[in-house]
Amino acid sequence: MNSGLGDEIVVVGGGVVGLTTAVVLAERGRRVRVWSRDPVEGTTSAVAGALWWPYHIEPVALARAWALRSLDVYEELAARPEETGVRMVEGVLGEADPDAADAWVTDRLPGLRATTAEEYAGTGTWVRLPLIDMPAHLPWLRDRFVAAGGTIEARTVADLAEVDAPVVVNCTGLAARELVPDPSVRPVRGQLVVVENPGIHTFVVSTDADGEMAYFFPQPGRLLLGGTAVEDEWSTEPDPVTAAAIVRRCAALRPEIAGARVLEHRVGLRPARDAVRLEREPLSGGRVLVHNYGHGGAGVTVAWGCAEEAAGLAASP
Repeated sequence: MNSGLGDEIVVVGGGVVGLTTAVVLAERGRRVRVWSRDPVEGTTSAVAGALWWPYHIEPVALARAWALRSLDVYEELAARPEETGVRMVEGVLGEADPDAADAWVTDRLPGLRATTAEEYAGTGTWVRLPLIDMPAHLPWLRDRFVAAGGTIEARTVADLAEVDAPVVVNCTGLAARELVPDPSVRPVRGQLVVVENPGIHTFVVSTDADGEMAYFFPQPGRLLLGGTAVEDEWSTEPDPVTAAAIVRRCAALRPEIAGARVLEHRVGLRPARDAVRLEREPLSGGRVLVHNYGHGGAGVTVAWGCAEEAAGLAASP
């Protein structure tokens, strides 16, 4: 491993994008420190439902490439689900016609098909996708990074210019709004209800005629119910009325959900932007700043593809 100060990189941000980027850099032999305000369990990523699927992310062509590279990695990690938190799970993408799916999807996911009437009341696509248990996956990423020689420091950064490294990678998500500053980064509030799993082993993502979203994801020992996507809403306090509506919409899809015992409520703020910012910016004194933020609700979906591109930008002359 390289040991000179000139090789050192600081990744600011300890969510899934920051940790994945740090893993890629460290495993390429770079000296890497992660500066994170919160422990991994306290990041926005820890709240995510975390189904692999490109969700409201631009630019489309690049996002597809990042997502496909990430899919390759998640399929490999799914061979060790207890360790990595990644499993391949079958389920329904509601209001999605497989005959109208883009070739990049059908070529890569050859098993997708139209749902039957018993599987979904309406047009839907049956598909097998990675589902990531974030409370398990994030600590696994952290441990993999440390095993590669990286270090994690609890640091609150007020200004990216204060980071004492020749290369800084900005994976700060929503905090980039103030840190860069980039006012185009905005929150999209998502609320989840976690319940005891009444025996559901497949996922469903659905949107009703009023545009209301409902989804449920089976995770070890629990079922995650969602969801919401409220733009420009900063509150992280669970709303009881919203929670009741989430349960009601999910129970309309699977009635046994109605009686499931609630275990917890979660709220996260997705770091949305019109397009992901993944680019290299020169700083004074020959230093370099690489931006990797603005992934919205698709951070897990594109994490590995974006991490590898960011690592390449960090290594460019």
